[in-house]
Amino acid sequence: MYLETYSEEMIMNRVNVQQAQPEAYNAMFGLEKYLATSTIACDLQELVRIRASVINQCQFCIGMHTEAAIKLGISGEKIQAVSNWQSSALFSDKEQAVLKMTDCMTNINAQGLPNEIYQSVVEYFSEEEIAQLIMLNATINAWNRIGISMSDN
Repeated sequence: MYLETYSEEMIMNRVNVQQAQPEAYNAMFGLEKYLATSTIACDLQELVRIRASVINQCQFCIGMHTEAAIKLGISGEKIQAVSNWQSSALFSDKEQAVLKMTDCMTNINAQGLPNEIYQSVVEYFSEEEIAQLIMLNATINAWNRIGISMSDN
């Protein structure tokens, strides 16, 4: 689902990692291929991608993953609520556990991933799936950092 290039409008007077280091960029797509085989539902993956992108303020990724979420049938109301999910009744307990994990992993320097939040995810996911969620969070945060670093905004 991940676009293979950033738009030219986004990259202004900055290095284009995809062009300057194609091997590194392709390695990121290797992570995306791995995530495509994940047992984590596609709609939940997109909610994670949107949430991390909102926290990181990566407008390009917010737009791309919002579009992907709409194509998956996630309501516009729910997508809008991702930015303030804690105050929304639209998210299941399972989704809330994952969004809490996403918040902690995206802001890892604040408190790490506290055990109570990790344990809330254990209620819904296998060890294999938790590893997939960790990789999903790590990957979208890496994409956000690449995108923001290449952006002139």
